[in-house]
Amino acid sequence: MRRPATAEGRRLLDAIGGCLDEVRAGARVNHRDGRFPTAVFDRFRDHGILGGTVPAELGGLGVGRLHDTAVALAALGEADPSTALALHVQFSRGLTLTYEWRHGRPAVRPLAERLLRAMARGDALVCGAVKDHRDAVTELAPDGEGGYLLSGRKTMVSMGPVATHFVVSAQLPAAGAPPDLVAPVVRRDTPGLTVVDGWDPLGMRASGTVDVVFDRCPVPAGDVFARGRVGARDDAVLAGQTVSSCSMLGIYVGAAQAARDTAVGHVRDRGGEPPAAVCTLVADVDARLFAVRATVAAALTEVDRVSADTSLEPGERGRQMMTAFQCAKMTVNSLAPALVDDCLTVVGGAAYTAGHPLARLARDVRASWFMQPYTYPDGVGYLSGQALKLDRDNNYVSTRAGGHRS
Repeated sequence: MRRPATAEGRRLLDAIGGCLDEVRAGARVNHRDGRFPTAVFDRFRDHGILGGTVPAELGGLGVGRLHDTAVALAALGEADPSTALALHVQFSRGLTLTYEWRHGRPAVRPLAERLLRAMARGDALVCGAVKDHRDAVTELAPDGEGGYLLSGRKTMVSMGPVATHFVVSAQLPAAGAPPDLVAPVVRRDTPGLTVVDGWDPLGMRASGTVDVVFDRCPVPAGDVFARGRVGARDDAVLAGQTVSSCSMLGIYVGAAQAARDTAVGHVRDRGGEPPAAVCTLVADVDARLFAVRATVAAALTEVDRVSADTSLEPGERGRQMMTAFQCAKMTVNSLAPALVDDCLTVVGGAAYTAGHPLARLARDVRASWFMQPYTYPDGVGYLSGQALKLDRDNNYVSTRAGGHRS
């Protein structure tokens, strides 16, 4: 989790390295004010970072391995997890759109290519909008003229302040059958689209997480990705969900590393022989950090390996990828917050102020618990279901959609 495995990954890490001083300089104030680092994203554009996971043949840096993407996010997460979370959104879309471009239906490959080329130029910042707002159901309906109209509201959409496009999880009603799951692509300047910025969270305060309202937004027929059907049991979709989210684990590796370095630096600066309890805590912190790094690296290596193995039955491929991801995610969710808590204990009361880096990291590192797929209860359900061979629908998008309509 420190060195990329490919030349493309090394170029991305080097490019991000050139922006880290600026990221660190603004992290405290951006967190305090809940302000998105727009100027940093302008710098990302200048360095070609916004096209980091876009194939080289389409103008991007060509990073295709989740491991290398996570290494870059870990480096950025050490400087500011909020900024890393927002950039992850762009990287995630690059990875999933690349799959659509290479392997998707012929009808959607031009759409994927158009977005990827714009991302490589820095002209497109593409958000995923998955979670419906409270009891809302985001639906796509035919407009009677060959296109569609999108209505609904999405929440927890990160990188929203600078987004130019939204890939929206929606339902398309079907007569006499469960709705289809679709993902229309909607430009920010589309009539009827409103970005609602009311983000005031415990952590990840500078991630630009917003709500997006869609009021009969027109969507051309060619700007819609198919995602199956509500209630359909197809574990093949787990592969795409893993690719979309697994590299995010690097953010929490970076946050844990930053907390460790802050605490150890504090002890060294005090000088003298530290108390035995402090030595014990420091040793435990390093052991936990090693376990987090090793677990995430192993999971990402496994996911990259399985993702490339097209000989596997699609459902089995999806399950293998998601299981490695969820084992690592549960480990990170347990060890990383405990590690940061011990760092707070090492530093003592000085860290118990809103402006201290450890206070910010203690808040940010807990965000992983709430990130799909899966939140903790659903992750427990998934892993236990795999171990016990239980008959469950593992597609959280489908099960949530089905719940809305029941």
